[in-house]
Amino acid sequence: MSKNIKLVHPRDQITEVISRIYKRGMTTTSGGNISIIDDNGDIWVTPSAIDKGSLRASDIICVKKDGTVIGKHKPSSEFPFHKAIYEARPDIKSVIHAHPPALVSFSIVRQIPNTNIISQAKHICGPIGYANYRLPGSEDLGDVIADEFKKGFKAIIMENHGTVLGGSDLTDAFERFEALEFCARTIVYGSQIGTPNYLTDDQIDEFEAQATGVLPEMHKTEYPSDEVEKRLEICKIVKRSCEQGLMISSYGTVSMRWKDNDFLITPTNVNRWDIDLDDIVQIRGGHREAGKIPSRATWIHQEIYNRNPNVNSIIMTQSPYLMAFGVTNSYLNVRTIPESWIFLQDINAVKYGAHFRKNNNSEIVDNCPTALIIENDSVIITGDKLLQTFDYLEVAEFSAKSIVLGNSLGEMVPINDEQVEDLRVKFLS
Repeated sequence: MSKNIKLVHPRDQITEVISRIYKRGMTTTSGGNISIIDDNGDIWVTPSAIDKGSLRASDIICVKKDGTVIGKHKPSSEFPFHKAIYEARPDIKSVIHAHPPALVSFSIVRQIPNTNIISQAKHICGPIGYANYRLPGSEDLGDVIADEFKKGFKAIIMENHGTVLGGSDLTDAFERFEALEFCARTIVYGSQIGTPNYLTDDQIDEFEAQATGVLPEMHKTEYPSDEVEKRLEICKIVKRSCEQGLMISSYGTVSMRWKDNDFLITPTNVNRWDIDLDDIVQIRGGHREAGKIPSRATWIHQEIYNRNPNVNSIIMTQSPYLMAFGVTNSYLNVRTIPESWIFLQDINAVKYGAHFRKNNNSEIVDNCPTALIIENDSVIITGDKLLQTFDYLEVAEFSAKSIVLGNSLGEMVPINDEQVEDLRVKFLS
């Protein structure tokens, strides 16, 4: 989607985002709806009972300010509560409603996910409201949801129904939706292997405060062909990570060494789904490309490259099964199948705060392992070629998923020491 979202027609915005939601398994063919209110007060909304997996711009309905309906379908049956939200909160310009499995899990046990499970989610999601059950599509449901939005919430758990979120535009609403479902998944998966630990508000505030101070700007930036090629590689892997559920809109950093200790890295405050070549930030000689703000984790990437000459690419992200281990202090034993151990060996974890610049933690940057978990924050994967590093990330997430799912069957029996030694001799010697 274009960076200037106001120049993308509401029809196209909606079809792009509903496609992402559907492909990521966060809604069904018939479930969920999205709307945008434009500057005229007209509301653009997904149609009722039309396949969410193949919606086209021509399927989107416009309900004019005077109530006139324009389009070839009926508007979503849940249109009444979209309208009620806009009337209650003029600052909200887009609404997403869906039934993503983890948030539905919370809605059917009548709980609200605690977004202090990871560092940045509290600020993205804000406080979470709770709307009591009402008949779907009814004016009554619109009233109870609007009442919650009137309290200042932008994210609501709907009892026995799902979730509804608002935003200043559709990108803002989607980031909130994706972050909230990620929190819910992390808590659900973590609860299957241990007890989730939550950050205090002070720890989160410290995270927000420590990430200030940016590298000085370089006076002149050059873009030789090998540099541009690396930008393209980074953009492809970021998009693939989002599509595979290994990264979310609001969090994830990818970098590649360019030459010597100069490197390219993703920016801060740019939706990961929409990153393009011009967003990537060149870091050369300790200076940043003019006019761009690199990831807040740039210092970690810089130190890893400085101290680990064999590392040429880094992915720092949150994926739900790996973070299940990261929020429960559970050991991720990758002796699951030969491939996992060969690629990853042992995955250690460091305490939350080790990634703060002032701590300059040597466990993260010295002799950097292939994979390392930062509790309640992220996983760092390092490697040579970027595609190889992405493969390591996928293998780590699959290993974590296998253990979480297998936990309901019985106790894991890992590959033993003798078998590991055989693997070491054959593949790593």
